[in-house]
Amino acid sequence: MRRVELLVPASSLEVLKEAVIFGADAVYIGGDVYGLRAKAKNFSSDDMRKGVEFAHERNVKVYVTANILAHNEDLPLAYEYFEELKDIGVDALIISDPGVFSIAKEVWPEVEIHISTQANNTNYGTYNFWHKLGAKRVVSARELSMDEIKELRNNIPDDLEIETFIHGAMCISYSGRCLLSNYFTGRDANHGECTHPCRWKYHVMEEQRPGEYLPVYENERGTYIFNSKDLCMIEHIPELIDAGIDSFKIEGRMKTALYVATVARTYRKAIDDYLEDPKLYEKNMPWYLDQISNCTYRQFTTGFFFGKPTHESQIYDNNTYIREYTYLGIVGDCKDGLYRIEQRNKFSVGETIEVMKPNGDNIEVEVKRILNEKGTEVESAPHPKEVLWIDLGMELDKYDILRRRED
Repeated sequence: MRRVELLVPASSLEVLKEAVIFGADAVYIGGDVYGLRAKAKNFSSDDMRKGVEFAHERNVKVYVTANILAHNEDLPLAYEYFEELKDIGVDALIISDPGVFSIAKEVWPEVEIHISTQANNTNYGTYNFWHKLGAKRVVSARELSMDEIKELRNNIPDDLEIETFIHGAMCISYSGRCLLSNYFTGRDANHGECTHPCRWKYHVMEEQRPGEYLPVYENERGTYIFNSKDLCMIEHIPELIDAGIDSFKIEGRMKTALYVATVARTYRKAIDDYLEDPKLYEKNMPWYLDQISNCTYRQFTTGFFFGKPTHESQIYDNNTYIREYTYLGIVGDCKDGLYRIEQRNKFSVGETIEVMKPNGDNIEVEVKRILNEKGTEVESAPHPKEVLWIDLGMELDKYDILRRRED
């Protein structure tokens, strides 16, 4: 059995730390340039260096995305950027563009390069092409079925790794190559500036093709015909392992620490349980399903893994997330029995909230005291990012997450 890696996204140093603590084997991040999430917080060089140090101290790898489809003006700065990443000591680069690939190999010949899903990797010939050029890993296109991935595995070298998305948002366009954003707003999705028009509402009329009907369902606000359900493969860990996939990739480089920690913790336990005993995995399935629904999501689908998606994989009546929990903050240092947090959403003294721990425990607690940064007692924390000191009536661990269940 091939070793399975759990690869988790991070939008910031704070989220990277939570991904590491809550079970990631590797984390992928973006720098200030060359990534496909230009509107994410992304990492400064200083934060990237701190993140790599934090992860490496805990035997977790850090991969950096440089997977834009580059234009001429993008190439000259790539030399300097890869020199910087070499100095920082990241573990791999995620690249889609052959020109950018060539520059990376020139600047840093020994670097491990992973070929992004943006390169449309749909067959074993493509995998072998990239392997001959020196790629260590290729990320499969999301349009592949489980049987196609198995066939891939059987026709590529053993030392070439397969990375596959197993959870998160699905794109309406082929492996992320989308022109809708550029067409409507002038912001190029292939350059990291997607405005997500696939989540907008549309009215569709086709006057020139009588008898050809689109599965359009509409309410008074229109119809969200491009809005896909989210991918979730928590019930199919055995099939994913059997297919020969090396890295299980979570989508979500724009998501909160609560989302990342929830998904990482759930898949970590599911993978470990299955590898320990398949019967344990089956027994704990209700827990996985309950936990994975605790973070924001758009209903779930298995994507292309078991056949082409139908209208049942789309959400036609809205584009909103289902949200069962509100993110309150991350536990920091302890001083005089009080714990520091940087508040994310309002909560109050006397309120019941949950402490979410990396080991799978979710502990209900009552908020006993809240002090502001000046040490003054307050009844509530209404201001986002306010630094507070709190007493929850129990000992906490650094990096525990605080959340509140919503009705």
